[in-house]
Amino acid sequence: MIVVLDAEAVNALLTPRHPAERTVRRALEAARQLRRDVSIATVTLAELYRGAGRSQALDALLARESVGLLLRDTDRSLARLIGAVLTQARASSDLLADAHAVAVAVEAGGGVVLTADPDDIRRLAEPYRTIAVEALGGAGRTRQRR
Repeated sequence: MIVVLDAEAVNALLTPRHPAERTVRRALEAARQLRRDVSIATVTLAELYRGAGRSQALDALLARESVGLLLRDTDRSLARLIGAVLTQARASSDLLADAHAVAVAVEAGGGVVLTADPDDIRRLAEPYRTIAVEALGGAGRTRQRR
C-alpha cells in the first residue's frame, strides 16, 4: 500500500495555514510509522512549479521530505496504465493529471490517494478495488473500494 499525493495535497504542505495541511501531515506521519511509501507523480509537480518563489518552496519541500517520498516519472509502462485508467473511466485527457495519481497507486498494488478532487479520482479509481480516496478539506472522508 502506498500514499499518493495529488497537486492539492502537495499544495497543502506548501501553503501556510492551508485547511488541509494537518490532514496531509497526519497521513505522511502514519505512512512513516507504517513504513509505507508516499509518492507523487512528477506530472503533479508540473502543476505546482509556478514561478521562482513557488518553485524554490516546492524544491525545499521535496528535499525535506525526501526520505520515504518517491517521485514517479511517466515511462512507457505507467503511460499504458494511465491510458487504461482513462479508458476504463471513459474519461478525456482533461483528467490526465488525476489519472497519473490513480495509476501510481494501482501500479503499487493499491493505496490511498489524497485529493481535493475526490469525485474525479473516485471515478477514475472505480475499477480498482485496492484504491481508497481521502478527500481533503471539508469532505475529509475515506472511501475504500470494494
